[in-house]
Amino acid sequence: MTRTLAEIAQEAARQAPAQLDLTNEEHESQTLRVADSLLVGGPDSRELRALEGQLLSRREDVPLQVQLAAKLALARSLMLARTDPAHVSVVFAVYKEHQRIRPAIEVTGGENFLVRKMAQLDWLLADCPQLTWDLIVVDDGCPENSGRIAAEIIAREGRTDQARVLYLAEAIAAGHPAAGDLATPDDSRKGGSIQLGLWEASREARPGHVVVFTDADLSTHLGQTGLLVEAILGQGHDVAIGSRRLPEAVVIKQGARNDRGKLFIYLWKRLIDILPEVIDTQCGFKGFRAGTVRAILPGMLERRFAFDLELLIKSRLLRPDGLAQRGIAWIDSDALSTTTDLQPYLPMLQAIVLMYRTYLPQNETADTFADFIDRLNEPAWVTLQEHIPVAITEREPAVFGEFASVSAAELSRAAGL
Repeated sequence: MTRTLAEIAQEAARQAPAQLDLTNEEHESQTLRVADSLLVGGPDSRELRALEGQLLSRREDVPLQVQLAAKLALARSLMLARTDPAHVSVVFAVYKEHQRIRPAIEVTGGENFLVRKMAQLDWLLADCPQLTWDLIVVDDGCPENSGRIAAEIIAREGRTDQARVLYLAEAIAAGHPAAGDLATPDDSRKGGSIQLGLWEASREARPGHVVVFTDADLSTHLGQTGLLVEAILGQGHDVAIGSRRLPEAVVIKQGARNDRGKLFIYLWKRLIDILPEVIDTQCGFKGFRAGTVRAILPGMLERRFAFDLELLIKSRLLRPDGLAQRGIAWIDSDALSTTTDLQPYLPMLQAIVLMYRTYLPQNETADTFADFIDRLNEPAWVTLQEHIPVAITEREPAVFGEFASVSAAELSRAAGL
């Protein structure tokens, strides 16, 4: 007797681990087996979306592995249904990833992420001969030679026809157009490297070419790339961004940084009014038509952490109705994170002030917030984070496009300015 999707999910839930360990490769293999079982019999995307909705409606009782497997099954079903040729390029940057790039049997907390990313793309596009992929790793000036380690792994795995490594330092020395006015890799904090990778990925003309950038870690399973590809090639958008704040998102986040994140979103919303529906600008999972990449990369201002938002601003200005969001499964990869100590919100906000003044018509309210951010220094920012107004912390960021009751003057007093 054929089992229903709900019955398959129930059986998978009984066998799922209590927690999903990103360093445990057997956990990933088991997740993909669950996703494959959901695809037996060829259910269409409507059935899988219905299952996803059922699981999310009682998410507290559904193991994370099953929720992720449902996302992956949906993404793969969308790719299996495609008939036109398409190509996916995936870009990510590495900096001090010399430990996390290795397997857990060699390094505590190791993720073996490069090998596993390639395997994830293989899984997504298996049995789809009209769909191909390549991967670009960009070394962001890593002092531990993460790029060289990545190149060795690619060669050892026999993947040189699909994956390659670029070095930001070499691009700067050669005067590469994507390196802008960078003097050294120290002037980049991922943004410079991602832009170099996007530039190189989009150069070759391919039918149905989608360029995706992601993070080095395994927080976002690349099997979900199908969600972005379908939004672009199937739904006609130019840009598709993964979001951790949509209702259909599945998020496991370590630490207590939520209030700081809310403050950041509230402030950038006061400056940038052309992305009212976007909440999660910093999720490292975004896809673009290759032609859109070529159109928006020239003249980029930001080479550090706020580059995501600038790409979205320029995309919206290029085509106002061309942006889509997709709720994704995102599991915080915390053990060997290279960014937990950076706390980049203040420099990001200062970069966003420049974007506002460069790309958008000025208005009095935004000007007051821009001036406030200009006056913030690190001690004042720390003070503000300790005294975030309750009117911000008690609300969800989804309302910050309209909710603007906390003034720049009130925030200035909270910061001790």
